[in-house]
Amino acid sequence: MELVKTIEIESINDITKTDFVRKYYKPQRPVVVRGAARTWPAFEKWNLEYIKSKGRDKVVPLYDNKPVDASKKVNEPVAWMKLDEYIDYLLSGKNEYRIFLYNFLKEIPELQKDIIYPDLGVRLFKSLPMLFFGGAGSKVFMHYDIDLANIFHYHFVGTKTAILAAPDDTPNLYHVPFSTISLEEIDFENPDIQKYPALKKVTFYKATLQHGDMLYMPEGWWHYMIYNTNGFSLSLRGIPTHPKNLLEAVNNVFVVRNFDNAMRKLFGQDWIQYKTKKAYERVQERELQIA
Repeated sequence: MELVKTIEIESINDITKTDFVRKYYKPQRPVVVRGAARTWPAFEKWNLEYIKSKGRDKVVPLYDNKPVDASKKVNEPVAWMKLDEYIDYLLSGKNEYRIFLYNFLKEIPELQKDIIYPDLGVRLFKSLPMLFFGGAGSKVFMHYDIDLANIFHYHFVGTKTAILAAPDDTPNLYHVPFSTISLEEIDFENPDIQKYPALKKVTFYKATLQHGDMLYMPEGWWHYMIYNTNGFSLSLRGIPTHPKNLLEAVNNVFVVRNFDNAMRKLFGQDWIQYKTKKAYERVQERELQIA
């Protein structure tokens, strides 16, 4: 099988605020800072059993990788489970369900004292630190965040692989209209170039994160995550500063998402099938125009 173009994301051990802004934030370049959380209390304390002890009876939202269900709203969970039961589920070797976008500051405020917000020249939403959990082998489909935030993604426990693509490559990523996702059927670890030939034009960026590492994902960058082991991550978010991205974020949150939910309610799975078909057709039409 023909491989796509993949570049390792630059990896550094430390950085100052001035250098981060100059080298990565202003040019919107991803970077991995190894051991970025090593000065946090969380670096020594955070593991699955510790999180379990702090949030035992908290009921958490669960997500899977099954095709989009028109009966559910955008980002609506497929199930719910108590946090201690979910962690036991992971430790038993199961990986069907993930926790996605869990606001731990609101639900388990005690964990707040375990993190130190980085001073890297980006204003962060301190009320929106999100936790993400997955079992060994679970994956998160290729997408970009609806608010086009600058994301500081800290990983804890085991390893996790991230595959990124720049916003400029959106036309070749089989972007599903009225959403922020690519076709969910594409395995971006081993993409089928015969079936999805436009992916040959995309430059992918890859990194494997270890305990305490931080991945900076700039505004609107696509990302696909693979949990190599059981683990969880914390995302800190900064508002998009580029006017175009800020306008798109507002439109996504207040217009596009509500429109998509309304169409799901009106047309059900036919709407999902229409969007999937359009994702293929838009790429094919563009290829014909170029040819």
